[in-house]
Amino acid sequence: MPAALDLEFSPLFAFIISRILQALPVMLTVALISFAMFAYVGDPVAIMLGQDFTEAQRQALVQDLGLDQPFWVQFGTFIGNAIQGEFGLSYRLSRPVSDLIAERAPATLELAFCAAAVALLIGVPMGVYTGLYRHSWLSRFFLTFSLIGVSLPVFLIGILLILVFAVWLGVLPSFGRGDTVKLGWWSTGFLTWTGIKALVLPSITLGLFQLTLIMRLVRAEMLEVLRTDYIKFARARGLPNRAVHFGHALKNTLVPVITIVGLQLGAIIAFAIVTETVFQWPGMGLLFIQSVNQADIPVMAAYLLLISALFVTINLIVDLLYYAVDPRLRLGRGQGAH
Repeated sequence: MPAALDLEFSPLFAFIISRILQALPVMLTVALISFAMFAYVGDPVAIMLGQDFTEAQRQALVQDLGLDQPFWVQFGTFIGNAIQGEFGLSYRLSRPVSDLIAERAPATLELAFCAAAVALLIGVPMGVYTGLYRHSWLSRFFLTFSLIGVSLPVFLIGILLILVFAVWLGVLPSFGRGDTVKLGWWSTGFLTWTGIKALVLPSITLGLFQLTLIMRLVRAEMLEVLRTDYIKFARARGLPNRAVHFGHALKNTLVPVITIVGLQLGAIIAFAIVTETVFQWPGMGLLFIQSVNQADIPVMAAYLLLISALFVTINLIVDLLYYAVDPRLRLGRGQGAH
């Protein structure tokens, strides 16, 4: 039994380690580019001291921040602190960047979770329906709707939703997060009615593009799978349509859908900047935009480093889901280990 377990798990463990080792140079490169790019944006000392300051005060602050050190020393200090979960002090707010991100992360993650749920729970059924009943009028309506969702920019969708539901109808709030409840260090809006209402418009805005993308992907995969020989063989065996469509066809569309969903989840979090700005959602994206305006280098570099780590983690999870969904990968790895 132990030998069998070694054959089962050692290739998977080696695969995970190899992907982590491949991710390290990527994250270091992203950190270097972001730190180098932002190091020459604006004058953080002037921002922190304001308009009236002496040269002695300026020199003292430069030394406190370590800005008098060579670039590579500053970058090495940043990486060393980042490994320990510390990203320095915010130039704009004079607070630890890790504390600011911890305060803003719940808002962004809840918004991203709701947007992903909207995209999946609506996009997949719409894609299945348009693939199975591609000549119906409802399928044509869904395809037209998907073109609108893909074509309109995110900020315009948000503005239109605010105009209709907040200004004209007055049923949903146009900005903010509503009332929140603290659960330890985590703040959530899921436990209050105003928090749930505040999530509706930004979630739809952020998830609409992903919804249409998933719908069209599932439709294309369903149409391709339904033309394969094993589907024809399943019909010839007399299996009911429900078993053919959902037991065979839909199952074999999961691999490409997992890829898109995984990458889009990272994109939802990374590119929530526009949605958070339109709705003044107090998340990490809005914090990043405010930091750009004030040349807050530690916050900007930390944000991009965290986003790169997020994409690396999601790619690893997607690869592991491949391993779980596609039996050919397990068979290939098992033969290679044997």
